Amino acid sequence: MKKSHPFRRVMLASAATVSGIVLLLTLKPSSDPGGAQAAGALPQQTAAAQESAQGGAAAKDGTFTGDTVQTQYGPVQVRVTVSGGKITKAEAVQQPKGGQSDQISGNAIPKLNKEAVTAGLDGSIDAVSGASYTSAGYGKSLQSALDKASAGAATGATGGGGAAQAATVTGDAVDTQYGQVQVRITVSGGKITKAEAVKAPSGGQSTTISGNAIPKLNQEAVAAGTADIDAISGASYTSAGYKKSLQSALDKVPAAESDKGTGTASADPTAGSAAGSSAGSGAAAGGAEKGGATSNGGGTYTGSVVQTEYGPVQVRVTLTKGRITSASAVQAPSGGRSDQISGDAIPKLNQEAVTAGDGDIDAVSGASYTSAGYKESLQSALDQAGG
Repeated sequence: MKKSHPFRRVMLASAATVSGIVLLLTLKPSSDPGGAQAAGALPQQTAAAQESAQGGAAAKDGTFTGDTVQTQYGPVQVRVTVSGGKITKAEAVQQPKGGQSDQISGNAIPKLNKEAVTAGLDGSIDAVSGASYTSAGYGKSLQSALDKASAGAATGATGGGGAAQAATVTGDAVDTQYGQVQVRITVSGGKITKAEAVKAPSGGQSTTISGNAIPKLNQEAVAAGTADIDAISGASYTSAGYKKSLQSALDKVPAAESDKGTGTASADPTAGSAAGSSAGSGAAAGGAEKGGATSNGGGTYTGSVVQTEYGPVQVRVTLTKGRITSASAVQAPSGGRSDQISGDAIPKLNQEAVTAGDGDIDAVSGASYTSAGYKESLQSALDQAGG
């Protein structure tokens, strides 16, 4: 009988173990995504998903205006400028106003604008302490603006893609302390190729100021490709009016794409006419030249009834070729002192609506509740029109 050899058994067991390990290694797949990721090479799908989540690759250059968001204290609407995949500017074109809201908005909006630029295209911003409703509305409108940027649905024509290939559009006539300002631009290949003021303050010193400021503003508009231009020293009112009219012209460019046959926007009521700069001629033209391109069609639209502390407010607007030609309050607070307040405020609000062409109108002093109700009903009418 042979003796057992423990050492030999140990050697045989070790050899079998090594053989098993070698066999397992030969069966292991040659590609190891986990190992590649650890080495710093992200799988292509993961990188694409990250890029999509960040939104940078999908966003187009341009100026994009978010939806109007109704808050407990008033509407909030945000406009952003995107360039090179980054937010270069953010501003609130509508914000709660009147009473304490002026102070809250004055403190919160600049901080939110700064946060939006810092946060970038993901739109993640923190609420400002003491302004939770305004912050929430701001964030929602900001996100809708970024969604439009990602989809390429430009609401303003700047130097990026998505702008009209060729169009001439005229902005809204903007009333300033010294007279009206109205800007006409020509857009070709997605760039502003020409800018001119078809109306500018005139008479007395205004003629000199306009003569100095307007050519510089025209040049700035072409160079910048947006309404983000600097005010001219000594012409702050004219500069502010110019910028507002310029932005309204840029907002109209997408609608002008439907009239590429002539290369001229059908919403331009002054195309082909002499480029005058007289505020007097602007007053003669009146409502025919005012208003914004809130809809591509026409019709009469009645907004929702908005209940205020002093009574209901309801607004009706008439649009012709996409322009507000008439605005009226079919309901307004009445009885006692409300008759006097409504009698003073409503005509001013009607005029502002026609001039602005959208829901971004200022409250009338001493009629903050009526003004807020008017704005909300006006916006609901414009929403019905598709603006």
